[in-house]
Amino acid sequence: MKYALSTLARAVALTASLVAAPALAENAGIIVYNAQHESLAKEWAAGFTKETGIKVTLRNGGDSDFSNQIVAEGAASPADVFLTENSPAMTLVEAAGLFAPVDADTLAQVPKEYQPSSGKWVGVAARSTVFVYNKDKLKEGQLPKSLLDLADPSWKGRWAASQAGADFQAIVSALLQLKGDAATADWLKAMKENFTAYKGNSTVMKAVNAGEIDGGVIYHYYYFGDQAKTGENSKNVGLHYFKNEDPGAFVSISGGGVLASSKHPKEAQAFLKWVTGKRGQEVLKNGTSYEYAVGKGAESNPKLVPLADLQAPKVDPATLNSKKVIDLMTQAGLL
Repeated sequence: MKYALSTLARAVALTASLVAAPALAENAGIIVYNAQHESLAKEWAAGFTKETGIKVTLRNGGDSDFSNQIVAEGAASPADVFLTENSPAMTLVEAAGLFAPVDADTLAQVPKEYQPSSGKWVGVAARSTVFVYNKDKLKEGQLPKSLLDLADPSWKGRWAASQAGADFQAIVSALLQLKGDAATADWLKAMKENFTAYKGNSTVMKAVNAGEIDGGVIYHYYYFGDQAKTGENSKNVGLHYFKNEDPGAFVSISGGGVLASSKHPKEAQAFLKWVTGKRGQEVLKNGTSYEYAVGKGAESNPKLVPLADLQAPKVDPATLNSKKVIDLMTQAGLL
């Protein structure tokens, strides 16, 4: 009798474990290599986990560092999802054949202009290039009409950039796609003569605000983020949008992709769908990143110039060439 009860107990326990197995699989955690703002990614992860029960482990780092790490890791990468601030890091991983196609339902949530033509990853947010200037030093009629104008000798010693960062290199990648190798090389050569180097976009803005330099090329959200706090590093700063489909009107797409080697592809795809969906995009509208929402029907923070009004050039993010940009910038003595 004892043997029969013991056998029955084991059978019940085995049945229970088999029944529980699918639930455990459904709630499997994912690892996200996150090169986006840590605060934004935390909000996305927390919202997704609250709704689905799926745990998200964030490993934070930079665009270039993570993209090169993923390529080095190959099929052995522990990452399930890769999030970036700029597109060139995504194209590097895509070129290595390491992304799985994004689910069609997810792609359908984002307009075509905010995703690569390949469908191997998808836009999750966006940021606009701007020229920040000191309002005491420059008036509207003195502002450059094009990013290309900054190559003119009249701008020597009068503008700044954080040329070693992924943000600025993404802007150069757009210039390369729009104007070609020769024009980009010439512009970078002139940039070397004219610009002043700073480390970090926020440092560029601070220098402009303090009157150390007339202007600088950065992304828009540094200004809005500072304004939302004390405004002490932006009170003397004006924003100039180049518009007119100029290379300086480039809108950089922040990307999200699922690794082909993911051990939890279903959960990874679900995370990407949530981020690009209604609740994920609302985090951008209501949060503190001041990046643009890119989902269909999604609203960005009302303080931002609407995406449609930026008159950005048409750039396929799938073709941005980060390696070529590094080569050209190195040849120009900028890196």
